[in-house]
Amino acid sequence: MSHVLNGAMNYVMDKAMSEAELKHQLLEWITQDCERVRALELALQCARLHSMPQWCLAAGFVRNLVWDRLYGFELSPLNDIDLIYFCPLDISPERDLVIETYLNQLAPELPWSVKNQARMHVRNQDMAYTSCVDAMAYWPELETAIGVSYQAVDTESDNQTKTGTQTCVGMKNYPASYYIELVAPFGLNSLFALKLSANPKRSLSVFDHRVATKGWLTRYPLLECCRTS
Repeated sequence: MSHVLNGAMNYVMDKAMSEAELKHQLLEWITQDCERVRALELALQCARLHSMPQWCLAAGFVRNLVWDRLYGFELSPLNDIDLIYFCPLDISPERDLVIETYLNQLAPELPWSVKNQARMHVRNQDMAYTSCVDAMAYWPELETAIGVSYQAVDTESDNQTKTGTQTCVGMKNYPASYYIELVAPFGLNSLFALKLSANPKRSLSVFDHRVATKGWLTRYPLLECCRTS
């Protein structure tokens, strides 16, 4: 396990590696993973059809990729693809089911899970969320609150070069007009530092239950479990 620790330390101990550089590394790993690129392309197709301007593939879709890379593992199977979006005009569970059904028709072999974050505050007993980013800021682990999406490039500006984005690589249907956008309300440092951190906005009992049942500490035993901020 020492080689794993040394590999991770290259990221977390190198003071020269800024947040922007961590983002660049993460987006590079995304574009190198054919399965994740395909999932993003299908999600983009779905978002265009179902009028979802604000969406991303989040949670284990990003988190597990980073931890697998730091450990030098073969990439974990995509056992749950969390597509989140924000649509306050229709917060019915039926809308989620329609979108999920569409994705299952496109790629039935992929484990899609669709949730409109505009209604999740009811389940979580929070104030109404204002966006996907706002909703993610209430998720139980800081390192889970990370997502990626394809967004249209503003061809009249240089927005595609702004911090946190990267021009798409390998898109079959939209090769030149979309880029990968990263959504990370808590940043990336703790994720690359192999930490598993409780969100102070959620109860510790929720965090502890997820840690006990998700198997993260079994697959990634070097994770530092941080129960206090």
